[in-house]
Amino acid sequence: MCDESPRKASRVVLLDPDDRVLLMHGFEPEDPSNTWWFTPGGGLEAGESWEQAARRELAEETGVTEIELGPLLWRRACSFPFDGRHWDQDECYYLARTRQPAVWTGGETELERRSVTGLRWWTCEELLATRETVYPTKLAGLLRTLLDEGPPRTPVLLETERA
Repeated sequence: MCDESPRKASRVVLLDPDDRVLLMHGFEPEDPSNTWWFTPGGGLEAGESWEQAARRELAEETGVTEIELGPLLWRRACSFPFDGRHWDQDECYYLARTRQPAVWTGGETELERRSVTGLRWWTCEELLATRETVYPTKLAGLLRTLLDEGPPRTPVLLETERA
């Protein structure tokens, strides 16, 4: 994908009533020992808005459809190798809240089925303490700020991440 314009991806910072954030556990298909945690979300489809993509991806990946979609929190550009390809991606992170339990759906795509093992609700303290890789890499601090101060007045541009 490095010769195309960046892929547009809408991501969701989904919080439950206890302010835990839902993350997905992923891995490199060619090296299952290379794992990380990340927010639900994915690429925009033709004619789809960022908000529509956030809702669709969340429903496809977690089964969660009963959400209060909040504001756009953060924007991020990232570049990374995955599944034998190089990905350049522009991401928008939306706040959402739910009371509905999340269940790993097994993935809508063949790639998701080969690279995601499940879901987990994380407290901010657990994120701050973990040694596991989490994307975006500063999610623990961003979540702490979000919980302490509320959503930003305007979306925060996060540092570009390259792997």
